Amino acid sequence: PGGTVTPAPYVRTMIIDCNSCTAAGLACGDCVVTLLLGPPELSAEHERAVGVLAETGLLPPLRLVRPA
Repeated sequence: PGGTVTPAPYVRTMIIDCNSCTAAGLACGDCVVTLLLGPPELSAEHERAVGVLAETGLLPPLRLVRPA
């Protein structure tokens, strides 16, 4: 009590770029970033392709449900 707080001498930042992710679209449903920040914007064509692959068993289905 009564003490002062000294700010950190530097700030660390992390840049998360879903566009450079090698699993983008394929593993978004299991991604902690997606869980915390929401899903990346995928084109309708990309979403359909991932859906077809999931239906055939080549990929697990995306489990993330977007808010209405």
